[in-house]
This record gives sequence, structure tokens and C-alpha cells, in this order.
Amino acid sequence: MAAAAQRYNIVYIMTDDHTAQMMSCYDKSHISTPNLDRIARDGIRFVNSYVANSLSGPSRACMLTGKHSHNNGFTNNEHGIFDGSQQTMPKLLQKAGYETALIGKWHLISQPTGFDYWNIIPGQGDYYNPDFITMKNETVREKGYITNIITDKSINWLEKQRDKSKPFALFIHHKACHRCWLPELKYLREYEDKTFKVPDTFYDDYKGRAAAAAQEMSIASSHDMDIVYDDKIYTPGAATRLTNSYLNMIGRMDSRDRADYDCFYDSITADFKQRNLSGRELAEFKYQRFMRDYAKVTKSLDDNVGRVLDELKRLNLLDSTLVVYTSDQGFYMGEHGWFDKRFMYEESLNTPLVMRLPAGFKGRGEIKEMVQNIDYAPTFLELAGAPIPADMDGVSLLPLLKGQHPKNWRKSIYYHFYEYPAEHSVKRHYGVRTDRWKLIHFYNDIDEWELFDLKNDPHELNNIYGQPGTEKITKELRKELRRLQAQYRDPIESQLK
Repeated sequence: MAAAAQRYNIVYIMTDDHTAQMMSCYDKSHISTPNLDRIARDGIRFVNSYVANSLSGPSRACMLTGKHSHNNGFTNNEHGIFDGSQQTMPKLLQKAGYETALIGKWHLISQPTGFDYWNIIPGQGDYYNPDFITMKNETVREKGYITNIITDKSINWLEKQRDKSKPFALFIHHKACHRCWLPELKYLREYEDKTFKVPDTFYDDYKGRAAAAAQEMSIASSHDMDIVYDDKIYTPGAATRLTNSYLNMIGRMDSRDRADYDCFYDSITADFKQRNLSGRELAEFKYQRFMRDYAKVTKSLDDNVGRVLDELKRLNLLDSTLVVYTSDQGFYMGEHGWFDKRFMYEESLNTPLVMRLPAGFKGRGEIKEMVQNIDYAPTFLELAGAPIPADMDGVSLLPLLKGQHPKNWRKSIYYHFYEYPAEHSVKRHYGVRTDRWKLIHFYNDIDEWELFDLKNDPHELNNIYGQPGTEKITKELRKELRRLQAQYRDPIESQLK
């Protein structure tokens, strides 16, 4: 028991669709996130942090297992059911004497395993008066705003429910900042005086990128970004593709809250109707509405991260706890004219990752080594003094947390996206990224390769695959791609020519 008491606690905070552009320790041009920045200021900020599959459920499965999607069996949201009987990091932490808890979003269909306590939201959950599923498999509706409630439950577990004789791993999984960005009512009017800069690539023509042209995640498109569901421009009788879904979500509010909500968005709707926008003006109006509502949701999130940090301090746990903040993937904030994720392009491949380290760890400031979400499981296990299974694909980040910079650290990362045909119509693809280059292969109903020079083309607008002068680097990247597919035992390797 004395040995267990010396081990470090873990608080893992993961949001949904929160992108580095909307976190001020990465990018100060959009919003301020002072509490998230506290973690980076007091610890480390990873600037080359990537996911293995940019989609909610698969990303969570990668985190839990330390394995790529093809090895953990959960490749996509639409047809996946997570096999809870398999080896997972929380189960191994339990075996090592840790108490484990999960609160918030699960999104893996099957019930959680490997947790001494869990209280999860069904599916995507609801922002207002959300339902929670208990360990007795009872669905209970809670009153309030989901980000606050998840934090309330997490703090209550820290204070009153855990076994204080054991080290713990608490997983706080937020719905925020997931579509359709319904703000906490006290922040309805925040950011309304801010005009967000339209990204330089907002009017991308997708030249030379057939898969990018075929997607259905365009802000300008009335089909992709729904004017009612996403932008809250609603008048009675409106009948867009997603109107009923929107009404069901806001219909969860009580009459007083709904009146405040309607008062605010009705005024925006009236102004929109009067302006009669079309073309670029309409697209940019939708962009501003999306950005403002996303920022409001993020503001509540930042508040609640601060509450967790303050509680850890009050309980005198900060020096003995690794606090991790990340998202299940990045997100497009208008880049390429898009919202959503899925592609291996930088905005959705990259994810924020900051850590506040326990006392005695020397890592500080910016970490440039390439890391992936498959690395979290081995990191937590090594921190707990538990063995890392040989079949995990990830590697422990503990050397980086200690201030070391191993010379043999990975020089490339592997990615594979599977969910097609499906919502947003992003083609299946896999690829390799190095410090400068990215090679992607779109397959299934398409056979297209893309090559980007990230140094000279950081926005990934110019596909140079097949162009004269790229033969050598293409050969090297294809060789590295094959090596990674063999290393990670991806059966798609056999399809490479």
C-alpha cells in the first residue's frame, strides 16, 4: 500500500472537436482560453500532436487501447461496437492498483469496462438538460448545462466517491465542442461584437485534390452546414434537412431558459431575413455564426477546466497528479471552406495536447517530437509503474515529460480513416507524415495519391504527386508508408502496389 501511495494520479480531460486554433496557448488570433493555457504554462505543450484516425469513437478506442483502429477493432462510428472484453489501459491500471473513473462522453456503443465508476452520456449527448447512463444501466435526466454537469460529477467523485487510499485515474470526457455548438445561456451574447477573420483558404477550389472536392462538409453548402441546425436561423415552419433535430435539442430547455434562448436567436434570425444574403455574403455570415457559437461553447469549457484545476489544488493533489488536456481530434474552423474533421490534412490530423506535470518532472515549454493518441495508454501505464504490453502500437511519452529528447524518437506517423460512404463523404484514406512531407492515398471507390511539401505549402493546397522532381521523395515516402503498415500490422498493406 505504501508503494501505491507514491504513484502519480492521472486526470485526463478530453473534449470533442476542440482544435488547436481555438486555444490561445496555440493561437491567440481567435479567442482566449486562460484556464487551458494554465496547463501549458505550468507544464508542456506538444506542437506536433496527431491522431491515428480523425473521428470521435475511433479516436477514443485508440486512446484506451494504445492501438491503431485496425488493431482495436473500432474503425468507424457508423458501424462500430467497441469490444469491451479486450485489453485496455484502464483495465491494466486497475490491475496495477489504481482506481479508475470515467465521466461524460463514451461514444463506443458498448458499456464501459475497466472503470470502477462510470457515468456516461448516451451517444453524442445533449447540451441542455442532458441524459446520463448510470452503472445500473438507468438513464437519468439532469438539469443544467452539460459541461458544468460533467465537471460537477467529476469534482464530486474526487471529493466524496473515490478510495483515497489508492492512486486514481479520472477520465473527464466532455461533449463540448461538438456540433451544433449550443452555448451556455449566460454566454449567449458573448463574442457577438467580434468578427472572425475569414481564413485565407476559405474559398479553396480543391484543384488537384479530387477527394477534397467530393466532401460534404462545406460551410457555404445549405446541405452540409444547415442554416437552422448549425446557425440557429429558425422561423416556425422552417423545413431544412435537420430542423427537427434542432427543435428536439432546444426543446429540452425549460420555458424560462427557452424564452431567453429564443429572444436572442430570434433577433439574429430577423436581421438575417432582412438582409437577404446570398453567395459569398451568405457563406461568410454562416461562418461568423459558427465561429461565435463555437467560441461560446469553448468559453464554458475553459471555465470548467479551471474548476478542475482549482479543485485539485484545494485537495492538495496537483503535485502528485498528471493533468492531461486534449481533444479527440482537430477541427476545421473555415479552413478550405469547411467544418468537421476526418481528413488527414493538418487541421484535423493535429490535436491540442498540453500537460501539467507532477512535482519532480523536468519537462517544460514546447515539445516538438511527433506524438499520437496511441501513445497515451503506454504513457499512463509507465507512469503507474505498470508493464506496457508488447502489442501496443504507441510508445510512452514519459521520457519527454522528464525533459529528455531521445535521438531514436519516431520520425513519422501513420494515419488511416475508414468511415465512407457516410456522413460528410470523406473518402477512405491512409497516409504518412514526416516533419516536412505528407503522402496520402485515397482508395476504395477512388485511387488518388496526394503529396504535400509542408514547408513550402503549409495549407496543403498544391498536390505535387507525380510532378517532375518528386520521384525521389515519393519513393522514400512510399517505402516509409509500407514500413509503418507492416510495423502496425495494417492489412491494407497488401493492397499497395
